[in-house]
Amino acid sequence: MAAHAFPSATRASAVQASRSRGLLPGEIEHIHWLSKLEPELRERATADLRVASVAPGELLCRVGRQGTFWFGVIDGLLKMSNDSASMAMPITFTGVSRGGWFGEGTLLKNEVYRYNIQALRNSVVAGMPVATFHWLLDRSIGFNRFVMNQLNERLGQFIAAREIDRLTHPDERVARSLAALFHPVLYPGVGDMLRITQQELGYLVGLSRQRVNQALTTLQAAGVIVVAYGGLRVPDLEKLRHYTA
Repeated sequence: MAAHAFPSATRASAVQASRSRGLLPGEIEHIHWLSKLEPELRERATADLRVASVAPGELLCRVGRQGTFWFGVIDGLLKMSNDSASMAMPITFTGVSRGGWFGEGTLLKNEVYRYNIQALRNSVVAGMPVATFHWLLDRSIGFNRFVMNQLNERLGQFIAAREIDRLTHPDERVARSLAALFHPVLYPGVGDMLRITQQELGYLVGLSRQRVNQALTTLQAAGVIVVAYGGLRVPDLEKLRHYTA
């Protein structure tokens, strides 16, 4: 497995310099919570954010490792899952798409990661050091509200994920999983077009590419998605969320 793009505080700084860089001007607009900060706080946060490219299959977070960064997806697609090496049944908790931030619960509790985060495709990920994360919590009401809203929406997402686990019909599993990736609060960068392949969706849902293809055909015929080149659109998110086969 490739080395981590964002090494822990105990790793050599030379490694971090070789794997990460500062924000580019065009990337700042993809970090929506920056606009909620006062100018001087936004300047500090922007300066401390690091960006790295993550290759397909590379682990960004690993079960049992101390949380040292708060992460966000500038571009790409990640998978949050359990530790398949120690579990009889691998479980995918959720996908993390463009604009999504995660790991705040781990940093708030000062604990180790309880999940793996793995890239499903070439992705660009931003990381904020834990010290800066807590520094902003101590100074910004807007940032606190954003993090609280994140935690609340994430709770709802995981409750929905438990419901998805109990669904036996593949078309319904695909519909609910797609709806989760279009979450307007957790993944504001997705917009109305989700860039995803059938293979990537299969990894998230736990189905073969062929079965995902059948489900997408059915969902498009039902009018809840529109399959486009390189991805798909959702004309009615609520209809997709409540789709039944």
